[in-house]
Amino acid sequence: MPTVLTDDRTALVEAARRALGPVGAFLPVPTTGAPSVEELRAAARRLERAGYPAAWTNEVIGKDALVQVAVLLAATERMVFGTGIANIWARSAQTTQGAAALLAQAYPGRLVLGLGVGYPEQAASVGREFGRPLATMRGYLERMAAPAQLPVPEGAYPRIVGANGPKMLALAAEAADGALPAMVAPEFTAEARRLLGPDKLLVILVDADAGAGDMATVAATVGAHLAAGADHVTVGLPIGAEFNTGVDRLEQLAPALLEPAA
Repeated sequence: MPTVLTDDRTALVEAARRALGPVGAFLPVPTTGAPSVEELRAAARRLERAGYPAAWTNEVIGKDALVQVAVLLAATERMVFGTGIANIWARSAQTTQGAAALLAQAYPGRLVLGLGVGYPEQAASVGREFGRPLATMRGYLERMAAPAQLPVPEGAYPRIVGANGPKMLALAAEAADGALPAMVAPEFTAEARRLLGPDKLLVILVDADAGAGDMATVAATVGAHLAAGADHVTVGLPIGAEFNTGVDRLEQLAPALLEPAA
């Protein structure tokens, strides 16, 4: 059976809304070389000083987003970190649950776990069958609640699902704490809010360089998604952006994005 969400989950979502704030930053995703640990720490500190209450990081097979988040949590004072998206093929469901719970216990209120089914190639790379995305995601969420071989830490955190279609959004509403659609129009955000209902967390990822890419355009795009029902909009750069240059861009955007949302 799907995980039953109690009133405690509703309180968790409300706390996450407050902690995330309206706007966050998505750490750049370079493709020519991984940033060093010191570059990651410096980027998180810069974005925190710029006023972003939250930052998000990606995951692919071979890169562990939860380990990265642990490093960044330790490097910052209050910033919330989210995974956008932790790939379900990267680790077993029970291991994901245990890792996220330990981080949530160590840094209460500073973790949002985004989970996604990814692509068939990612499943094949770890010797697994992709199956039907909806059933695969449902099964993973159910296994997260299954007993582990040994007791795991207790730590509460919101769990959201990468969802760019109505069926996955419906699953997010039923069995998770919310959803994270990526690169969608405000009209989709409005429909996502309708499907999720008022008590779920809705995070939207937008491209800072879409359209004109100037500060006013990016701020208007963020505002449109918030008006359509998003709780939080995270602003990122196209995949392949140079890491430090991308952080410069996010830092420059902060006044235009954060002051209207304050």
